[in-house]
Amino acid sequence: MTPNPILKVLSTLTTHRVQYLLMGGQACVFYGAAEFSRDTDVVVLTTAENLRRLQAALRDLQAECIAVPPFEVEYLQRGHAVHFRCRHPEARGMRIDVMSVLRGVAPFEALWGRRTTVEAEEEMDVELLALADLVQAKKTQRDKDWPMIRRLVEANVRRHAEDPSPEQIAFWLRECRTPAILMELAERYPRETDQAMRDRPLLALAGGDEAALAAALGDEERHEREADRRYWAPLRAELEQLRRERRQP
Repeated sequence: MTPNPILKVLSTLTTHRVQYLLMGGQACVFYGAAEFSRDTDVVVLTTAENLRRLQAALRDLQAECIAVPPFEVEYLQRGHAVHFRCRHPEARGMRIDVMSVLRGVAPFEALWGRRTTVEAEEEMDVELLALADLVQAKKTQRDKDWPMIRRLVEANVRRHAEDPSPEQIAFWLRECRTPAILMELAERYPRETDQAMRDRPLLALAGGDEAALAAALGDEERHEREADRRYWAPLRAELEQLRRERRQP
């Protein structure tokens, strides 16, 4: 049987007891919004002990740092991603992107407390960012992330439509990006919609004006994209400085 490189990476992290949460495209697969990705994106706890465990797992995977910044805690804590490429035969070519801080997302300890645990294969659990945290982490300037947010929420609505919890209803009203579904939710849950409107005023348009609602969702997306650009601007400048320093003889 052909080994699964993603499971090899995750099982190695688990074997070394690394405290991590899977995010990115691979987490989307587990939540039913399939996305093909050759990357394994994780957010990790940056205690000295956990980073030692992570380093041991990376050695087992024969993973080498492939770009700036270097694998140092100061860069992780400032919000950078550190990138690795695996050379282990069972995970050859797999890229691992490690972060510890995500824009607009809670600190790791809070994320860990509300994580989702799934069984990937017999006797192997995978720890995922909670769905709401994954959606928040996907609010970037990248074009591919916004359709994924829509699919993640739609999949959750389909899965729990018959008997949703109050928390799920609140999540849908806060994060749904599909006008027709938002309008249906507003009709089914008027009291919850009124409450959610305080933080998401565009829900006032969910009573019937689908075109206006779609335009407001577009404005909301543009606002988040710009916030992400502002967040990354100083980090990108720092990376460029590191690249220049690396190129110098």
